[in-house]
Amino acid sequence: MSIFSHRWLTSISAIDAAVWQQFFADNPFTDHAFLFALEQSQCVSAATGWQPQHLAIYQNDTLVALAPGYLKSHSYGEYVFDWAWAEAYQQHGLEYYPKWLSGSPFSPIEGQRLAIAHSHPEQVYQYITQTLTAQCEQQDWSGWHINFCSQQQVSQLTPHQCMHRIGVQFQWQNQNYATFDDFLAQLTARKRKVLKKERNKITQQNISIEWLQGEQITKAAMSQFCEFYQRTYLKRSGHMGYLNHDFFILLHALMADKLVIMHAIHDHDVVAATLSFKNNHTLYGRYWGAIAEINCLHFELCYYQGIEYCIKHQLQCFHSGAQGEHKIARGFAPVFTHSVHAVMDATFSPAIADYLQRERQHMRIYHQQCTELLPFKIDS
Repeated sequence: MSIFSHRWLTSISAIDAAVWQQFFADNPFTDHAFLFALEQSQCVSAATGWQPQHLAIYQNDTLVALAPGYLKSHSYGEYVFDWAWAEAYQQHGLEYYPKWLSGSPFSPIEGQRLAIAHSHPEQVYQYITQTLTAQCEQQDWSGWHINFCSQQQVSQLTPHQCMHRIGVQFQWQNQNYATFDDFLAQLTARKRKVLKKERNKITQQNISIEWLQGEQITKAAMSQFCEFYQRTYLKRSGHMGYLNHDFFILLHALMADKLVIMHAIHDHDVVAATLSFKNNHTLYGRYWGAIAEINCLHFELCYYQGIEYCIKHQLQCFHSGAQGEHKIARGFAPVFTHSVHAVMDATFSPAIADYLQRERQHMRIYHQQCTELLPFKIDS
């Protein structure tokens, strides 16, 4: 029987970046640099309710698994909503927080959460679940949660008394289009007309778009984007965004090769911008900011330009963030997302499991309804 041990890492700096990247090589949101920037900028900390608590698993002295993790004192910035569970706990005089969460802060992006390098991964999964459950009981955490994991990881975790939750996002898939017009040609005539009309409004308002990537992104451009982001967040929500200036500057310094900034320019001035991440197959549209209200600019900069970029650079997927049914008419198809949850309270756990079973049925119906609304022509 394999003998494992573990360590809790209270900072991503406790592990060498090269070692971490051997486990998390292909997703910008579990990149060591991304998580380091969040910690160094204090966007995640005990004070913000995201206390780093990463988990490292060893066999003898060999590192065999890693999981980015956080001890949470609230549920903000997770995109898998468990507010009702927390409220139910409170109504019964129980504490829902702290809880342990494995995920990428403020990033509703699916990816590897428990990265395992072992010839018998099922043994590692079992050890991880036992370790997490024991830690919850010892530290009086209400439970542990793994958000936006892969469906494969769900199948590995659910045998260990974990509850499966599904959600729906909308993503654009590249069907080997050579141009944006090739994409438009696959839409029904009515939907195609709407998209063309929206894009024409940008041209009519004398708006031009420029793309910056890698070394083309200057520190000044990143600072300007941060200002746009904070202004827009404040206007929309009444408070500043989760991410601060130091975070964006660190992103620029540490992983500019994985970033894309898109500018909307009017009368030689930048009036809006988006910041996206990329890897070899996907563009991830994440943040947006504007200093002017311009008709259809959000659609152009946040959706159509991302589609254009994917086509030009032969990326297979454009992931434009969580939710947003308005994306369906623009060719973004519904996809399932997955999370797993383990709640320690013996009374609440069956109730939540029953709720999740009913929610999964609803989500499957919702997914089908959204699929039927897609604007693509139906093959005869």
